[in-house]
Amino acid sequence: MKKTMLPDLLRLTAPVRETLDALPASMAVIGVGADGQSVTVDLDRSPHVLVSTCGGGGTSTILRTLTAQFLHHGAHALVLDLKMISQQWARGLPTVTYRDDVADIHDALVGLADELRRRIDVVDRHGSGVGLLRLVVVFEYGDATLRRLARDWETVRQPGDPRVSPALTALTDVLFAGDMVRMNVFFNGDPTLSVLGLEGREQFSTVVLGRVPAGTWRRFAPAVGPAPKDRGGLNRGRVHVVQGGDTVRQTQVLTLTDPEALGRAAGIC
Repeated sequence: MKKTMLPDLLRLTAPVRETLDALPASMAVIGVGADGQSVTVDLDRSPHVLVSTCGGGGTSTILRTLTAQFLHHGAHALVLDLKMISQQWARGLPTVTYRDDVADIHDALVGLADELRRRIDVVDRHGSGVGLLRLVVVFEYGDATLRRLARDWETVRQPGDPRVSPALTALTDVLFAGDMVRMNVFFNGDPTLSVLGLEGREQFSTVVLGRVPAGTWRRFAPAVGPAPKDRGGLNRGRVHVVQGGDTVRQTQVLTLTDPEALGRAAGIC
């Protein structure tokens, strides 16, 4: 394998912290690339991020690290954590709404639709979204949560109700229109077409792939050629970041522990 400048581990230490501090509020560090340069996401240009790995691939760590960076810059977050363990570090933060029950997740997403309409109205009246706080929707355990929302809606839907769960419709609406009003989705998983649809899935313009099967690679990075041979054997924390559908960078992700993420979000580290 060609030698790269990728470290074995990337932590919140001094020069990494200085790099984070120098970024504008719309940007966060995903990790460092094989060329030794930071791999970042700019939510003003690439509004939604999907992270997909096999079990134990560090997906929750990536979401935690990204979320903490945007909270540090004043964003608010809606954390949807059906597993009830993955993002506990954010629970109790004044700028975080944390939901871990499927009924509460449903209601939170429906409320998100109202917030989206309110923000669009602000833009329509004032011509811009200046002054709108960034809202990051952190969707942990995404695939299973979407399926559960769809299944539960079938059990409670009444005559005259929409066929598709309003919670899923709200998520799709945010994926399509959120970039205009500073609403961004971080999704953990590989959303199925039957729930989110092809167009909804295509809204993720930054995709982080780690230890995924070839089929997942073809779905999210068809323009960059065959899946890398090392996709199933990457070191822990080693991923491929696909941006714009045609640019891929092998990356060692930045890893923040729960206490580090909490400190970063609170502005004390």
